[in-house]
Amino acid sequence: MAKPSQTVSAQPFKNNSFSYKLKKITRNWQLYLFLLPTLAYFFIFKYIPMYGLQIAFKDFMAIHGIWGSRWVGFEHFERFFNSYQFWNLIENTLLINLYQLLFSFPIPIIFALMLNQVTHTRFKKFVQTVTYAPHFISVVVLVGMLFIFLSPTNGFINNLIQLFGGQPIYFMGDSEWFRTIYIGSEIWQTTGWSAIIYLAALTSIDPQLHEAAMMDGASKFKRILHIDIPGIMPVIMILLILNIGNFVSLGFQKVLLMQNALNISNSEVIQTYVYKTGIIGSQFSYAAAIGLFENVANFILLVMMNQFAKKIKQQSLF
Repeated sequence: MAKPSQTVSAQPFKNNSFSYKLKKITRNWQLYLFLLPTLAYFFIFKYIPMYGLQIAFKDFMAIHGIWGSRWVGFEHFERFFNSYQFWNLIENTLLINLYQLLFSFPIPIIFALMLNQVTHTRFKKFVQTVTYAPHFISVVVLVGMLFIFLSPTNGFINNLIQLFGGQPIYFMGDSEWFRTIYIGSEIWQTTGWSAIIYLAALTSIDPQLHEAAMMDGASKFKRILHIDIPGIMPVIMILLILNIGNFVSLGFQKVLLMQNALNISNSEVIQTYVYKTGIIGSQFSYAAAIGLFENVANFILLVMMNQFAKKIKQQSLF
């Protein structure tokens, strides 16, 4: 007789729990009203357009519309996988993203840890201003600056090389230099801005931990190693997971602007290929299939990295 009574007594608890949540929502309806535009934005601009993904499985013709176009199944995917450019696109995209992960990702963390140790307020603000400034330069202007600085005739980089007895290098026309230039310019432009979130996380660390460590004779390096880094590790893991979730993607604007006929063997990535085939070549179904493949690969990597973070008992997204 005890088991039925336990089952009956559990039901009111559920009702009370639901009514409590409902009462909490109605009491804070203003906050949910503020949240409504964000939910509407994601629904209208992120979820409704997913209806168009079906053109990746159709031979889309604008005059027939999405529903009227002929269904071809995985034909466009097979075409992409069998393309002579497939492995070159994958290699270029993954290598650039790998170099970004190895160099562009940890440098802002190191910079934030170093800047956090600076006690001179004016100098600290000056360094922050100088390092934040490149973030506000548009991609078009940045690439124009690269062409000027790296010019083989009057660029100051080549002038320095010649000053020390070297021969001028045509950086933008040599495919071997493309990734180095891309990653170097990315580090210069994003380090200061990316460090902001780590500096914010460092401010949440209890100063008493540092005081206690100093009393025990810990050096600055040991305090960074055993207090600062563990303190910002949840933020580092979240950003790392998000970076891995975009590992197969690479913004095409900067790559496209830096690209030319001489460096295209190392500069052609998935995004630029999609732009050329989809927008310029009007092969909408083929481009949609490539984009869907890219997003599915990113989603799989995101889930795997999130599960890995859980396994090592670190902060995860879900």
